[in-house]
Amino acid sequence: MEHIVIIGNGIAGVTAARHIRKNSDNKITIISAEADYFFSRTALMYVYMGHMRWWDIEPYESHFWKKNNINLKNAYVEKIDTNNKTLYFSQGQSMLYDKLIIASGSSTNTFGWEGLDLKGVQGLVTKQDLEQLEENAPNKKECPNAVIVGGGLIGVELAEMLRTRDINVTMLVREDAFWTSALPKPEAEMLSRHIQSHGVTIKHQTNLDKILGDTNGNVRAVLTKETKEEIPCNVVGITTGVKPNISFLKNSGIETDKGILVNRKLETNIEDVYAIGDCAQQREPINSRPAVEAVWYTGRMMGETVAQTICGNPWEYNPGHWFNSAKFFDIEYQTYGWVQPERRRKDFEAQFHWKCKSDLKCITVSYHKETHQFLGINTFGIRMRHEVFNQWLSEKRDIRYVMQNLKKANFDPEFYKRNEAEIISAFTNQQTVTV
Repeated sequence: MEHIVIIGNGIAGVTAARHIRKNSDNKITIISAEADYFFSRTALMYVYMGHMRWWDIEPYESHFWKKNNINLKNAYVEKIDTNNKTLYFSQGQSMLYDKLIIASGSSTNTFGWEGLDLKGVQGLVTKQDLEQLEENAPNKKECPNAVIVGGGLIGVELAEMLRTRDINVTMLVREDAFWTSALPKPEAEMLSRHIQSHGVTIKHQTNLDKILGDTNGNVRAVLTKETKEEIPCNVVGITTGVKPNISFLKNSGIETDKGILVNRKLETNIEDVYAIGDCAQQREPINSRPAVEAVWYTGRMMGETVAQTICGNPWEYNPGHWFNSAKFFDIEYQTYGWVQPERRRKDFEAQFHWKCKSDLKCITVSYHKETHQFLGINTFGIRMRHEVFNQWLSEKRDIRYVMQNLKKANFDPEFYKRNEAEIISAFTNQQTVTV
């Protein structure tokens, strides 16, 4: 019986464990220093907001692990000796493995700013980050003001969380609209307006210079780089992206770049060592996907892929067409295929954009200028069906077909206002497409 050890109990590691158990009687141990049990990371914000309790975001009862003969160990792996297949823990213990799956996830990406070690400076990635936020920002009295450095999905989540406790929030966004590194400009501008409508102050084209502390080591303000403005605050949220959590792999012999380098079977350069989830980096990126994918559903896919390979049924990681979803306060966002921001847009890519007068709904559709092939769609405030767009992308449908059949993809409840007729009319009148 082989001993399969998994470092990390997030969605990637736990999915791997579940599928290994389905397909084998191997001994399985999951190691994590973050939490005793697997939890839904995407639901962390709802615990702080009071919508859910901690145990509500644990998908499995505590007896699930014993019932399925999956061993759990709360420990931090400090070093890996791949020559002797041994893990060393910070507590001084060690553990042997036959096969090792590294699913160590991400950590907050920081850029060496002065003041990062002050009390009140934090990210929003781990359970410990949530506990720290509860301590640092329990209410408006203890924390009247907060500054968030960076935008993106984590930044807007943190802003929404703090606003539920009536804490004043200022966001420093280096772009001239919210998240233009990922979104076309019209969408980014709409989100900037929407986030500000919820009482958040956004300072566009503004970078952090340094974080200022008081005599007790607490945050008291931030200083902006461009204008040297001092903004008083009690909490500084660092939401400038995440990076693979791989510092413990030093001198292990496991090849790394930004993340742990793997092939399509998620194998590293070391025999019997695999990497999955946020910490894995494809040696050859798949189509237009980034080499490192810090996304919930890709972690789940990688977990099943590596489990099949370990259990003698080799799979290659094949995530299919890109998709994702998120929420910006009360505007839901979905993306299918590729709708590139301005800086990454190819010469052949054209885009059609429509926005509702309410300033709460919009779509952007991407297509090939010459062939009219449908390339992708972003939707805000309109729910769409994943399986429909996935099929149209696979079939390489003409953009005109997609627009004429948008109602087939709409997933909004029947009592929601539908916008297809207005969208199609605007598309038909757009001069860049001949219908």
